[in-house]
Amino acid sequence: MRAEVRAFVADGPLPDEGASGAEIDRRVEQLDAIPRPVTAQEARALADCFGPDDCHGVAWTLLHLIETGPNPVLTVKPEPDADEWRARLWTRALNAGLVEEG
Repeated sequence: MRAEVRAFVADGPLPDEGASGAEIDRRVEQLDAIPRPVTAQEARALADCFGPDDCHGVAWTLLHLIETGPNPVLTVKPEPDADEWRARLWTRALNAGLVEEG
């Protein structure tokens, strides 16, 4: 895994929308520093970094970064109580014909 991805993953999930602007900007800078495309291993690690909400749109940037890697990241439908971002990754892969409803 590349250093930029390791650094992002090490900082944990994205903060919620109540985080300081400086913290959100820092996480955006981390995401922007990750070269595209990501590897399958990196995509799986990044998929664990969604926070409790969309973090002022930063979660969408993370989702799009994950999708630059080999798809699908998720090969099994998430549990009903999974976070909304795992559900989105699954739905997008399903709609693209990359996985089958199971």
